[in-house]
Amino acid sequence: MPQITVEYSAELTDAFDRRGFALALHPPAADLLEGPLDDFKTRFYVSGEHVIGEGSGQDAMVHVELAILSGRTPATKQELGRIAMEAAGRCLSPVPGLTVQVTVEVRDIDRVTYHKRVVA
Repeated sequence: MPQITVEYSAELTDAFDRRGFALALHPPAADLLEGPLDDFKTRFYVSGEHVIGEGSGQDAMVHVELAILSGRTPATKQELGRIAMEAAGRCLSPVPGLTVQVTVEVRDIDRVTYHKRVVA
């Protein structure tokens, strides 16, 4: 925990510093959530095909989903979303001719049904 999933348009492959995003997000999020930095896992998936709005082809997207253990206050979730949005903004370069929509969703993982095992 947390499980962080980022989906982004293929057109942003060279414009989105994915490793930089994760490294910018993990430390402040760990501080906010009071969790060990080693527990933060971020995965990236490229969306090879998507339609945004009217499908003009002039749009791209980055969607960040942060799944955290339940019990956090709405204010904490809002701050986590703000931190993620800020990190994405710092790690995304403009692409001429593209409008990029960046979205962030913070959702709960049920503590009762979440399982974790570390194998060393």
